[in-house]
Amino acid sequence: MATSGELVIQQSSDDILTLVLSGSWKLSEIMPSTEDVYRRLESSPAPRQVIFDSRQLTDWNSGLLTFVKRLRAFCETKKVAIDSSGLPQGAQQLLTLAAAVPEKKDARKAESKLPFLAVVGNETVEFFHSTGKMLEFIGDATLALLRLFRGQARFRRTDMFMTMESCGGQALPIVSLISFLVGLILAFVGAIQLKLFGAEIYVADLVGIAMVRLMAAIMTGIVMAGRTGGAFAAQLGTMQVNQEVDALRTMGISPMEFLVLPRILALALMMPLLCLYANVMGILGGMVVGVSMLDIGFIQYYNQTVAAVRLWDLGIGIFSGIIFGVIISLSGCMRGMECGRSASAVGEAATSAVVTAIVGIIVSTAVITIICDMLGI
Repeated sequence: MATSGELVIQQSSDDILTLVLSGSWKLSEIMPSTEDVYRRLESSPAPRQVIFDSRQLTDWNSGLLTFVKRLRAFCETKKVAIDSSGLPQGAQQLLTLAAAVPEKKDARKAESKLPFLAVVGNETVEFFHSTGKMLEFIGDATLALLRLFRGQARFRRTDMFMTMESCGGQALPIVSLISFLVGLILAFVGAIQLKLFGAEIYVADLVGIAMVRLMAAIMTGIVMAGRTGGAFAAQLGTMQVNQEVDALRTMGISPMEFLVLPRILALALMMPLLCLYANVMGILGGMVVGVSMLDIGFIQYYNQTVAAVRLWDLGIGIFSGIIFGVIISLSGCMRGMECGRSASAVGEAATSAVVTAIVGIIVSTAVITIICDMLGI
């Protein structure tokens, strides 16, 4: 008995082509070629009908159905009738079911290009809709924070400590690298210009003020937006997909308090500490350039930095770090809570969280700079 599929073509005297099927017609087995059948159907005189003989067929799966479906489509082009009554009963039922609902050629909605004003209008409506949802989320987060101050918020302190470890200590390597390189680049660029005036010592002032006042906070914020903000969105988005957020609501637990509040507190507490650490690493990067390229002494560079950096500069950097931490955590949690119910929606939520956080950091930096200029600090 044959173990793989075999096909024997028999021609009857009344122009009926009989296909004798034997062996195992399965996709995992060796399937017979249909070229011989096609050539026989194209020969002259061509048969008027094709029938099947499957009495010697031992086993079959979708491989047999694929063969019959292709043969049926070819026979339709050649105006040859095909009789499937000789196939196994199960194969006949599946073929009948497959042919019961034909594909609609016009089922897909035709794509039409909208006019420019329609596109602008849709984007404007979407912008105001997103703004409303953002304000609603910020309001819910504020209410949760007020309940925390009254001692009524319900969340696990261990979750907050684990988040603090994740967005604090585990972020030190990447923050160290970025801050060190930023300080080194600032010193190198500044040295090229200050050498023209013989004022190389002021590289310490440039790097110290720039890093302490804003650059350390901005670079740390951007790093944390990509590292932690996206992680928050992915975590909460996955919980939305798995209906864990709905389960919390069913049990009477506020997701805003149980999931969002610990993340906001953790990042708001860790960002100032990371900014202080970034200040040190950035100044060290500038010191490497000053000591190695400009022949400035270590103690001289240190004293110049201490004299140039004011307490106000340090306060502005720390305050900016707190604001950036709140913005990053709000962006990540908001996009995660708005996530759809699919795997692709989780990726879109993470991407949107990073973009929203970075835009918020840049806008808030501009606002803080304007306010400091108005206050003369």
